[in-house]
Amino acid sequence: MNADVILVLNAGSSSIKFALFDTTCEPLPREPMWSGKVDGITTPGATFSESGAPAQPLALPPDRPYHAALEHIRSRVMARLGTRRLKAVAHRVVHGGMRYFEPVRVDAAVLADLRSYIPLAPLHQPFALEAIEALLRLRPDLPQVACFDTGFHRTMPQVEQMLPLPRSAWERGLRRYGFHGLSYEYLSIALPQRYGDAARGRTLAAHLGSGASLCALRDLQSVATTMGFSALDGLMMGTRCGALDPGAVIFLMQVQKLSLEQVARTLYHESGLLGMSGTSSDPRVLLQHEDDANVRDALALYVRCIVREAGALAAVLGGLDMLAFTAGIGEHNPVIRSRVCAALAFLGVQLDETANAANAPVISSATSRVKVVVEPTNEEWIAARQADALVA
Repeated sequence: MNADVILVLNAGSSSIKFALFDTTCEPLPREPMWSGKVDGITTPGATFSESGAPAQPLALPPDRPYHAALEHIRSRVMARLGTRRLKAVAHRVVHGGMRYFEPVRVDAAVLADLRSYIPLAPLHQPFALEAIEALLRLRPDLPQVACFDTGFHRTMPQVEQMLPLPRSAWERGLRRYGFHGLSYEYLSIALPQRYGDAARGRTLAAHLGSGASLCALRDLQSVATTMGFSALDGLMMGTRCGALDPGAVIFLMQVQKLSLEQVARTLYHESGLLGMSGTSSDPRVLLQHEDDANVRDALALYVRCIVREAGALAAVLGGLDMLAFTAGIGEHNPVIRSRVCAALAFLGVQLDETANAANAPVISSATSRVKVVVEPTNEEWIAARQADALVA
């Protein structure tokens, strides 16, 4: 009997991650049967890697590298499937706007709607939609499901969604949406399974990767988050500025005469850790060069932004019971975690430095009032789960 398999695509500006999940198992396995990624799509050094194998160089044509990368993944997936049937393709789509909160099967009309949200998430939205469009042309019969990063935050109270702009802006859709929802949805499932009711109280989740945000959860639901209208908001990130006085943007355009395109490039690609340090967007690299004053300043502000926003969200929650680190930096960088937690000692956070250095699941000390945990995220599984339920 042919088995049903769901393919998950997580498309970014220079990489496409993919994973295959076997839906004939109940419940849906959290580990994919096969996964990998194409990296460096827009560079001469593009690579392809898959489960258990080292990355290999991948030659992509300079005129259409993204389409070539998708076709390479498609051919590898079809070869891997053999006699098994592809049930659906699930796509991580960053922005669903005011209309889409639940997963949705994509057709031409939905695709047109989602294109209108590209200005709200220019680093991710266009590439996910490009993948969907290419597959719609190739396999119009194959269900494609958009899974939205904004969806998890629909539980935020209206006061957390509002922006202090004229009321007409709210009516046009200018509001705080929140992002990294697939990651936070995974934590809302994994944390109570691992820690029981301890995770159901006042929990602060820290998704720290190249993009970064914090989410305040009460009873496993989002009540506040640091990213707002766009993925530029909130924490300082790898190349993105995070929260910024809008007067600074006016100054860049009015006084320094930067065009709209130049400002967008500055805020999305040339700011954050990379812009401040002048060296790298990766804290692992920067921590090796703290003798450089620019690097020290970049790391200090990076940690300070996390601490400042964590304090604000703890105030919204009325205290803190659990702090959960996830994503690349959150899961694998004990130095950043240690610096953040040291500054949050006033909330009752105390680390076990030995456990922290080992990236253990629980890194707080026995006497800490706040349980501090490290929980690897699994956005692909959430997307597969949502698609499986929708096309069942």
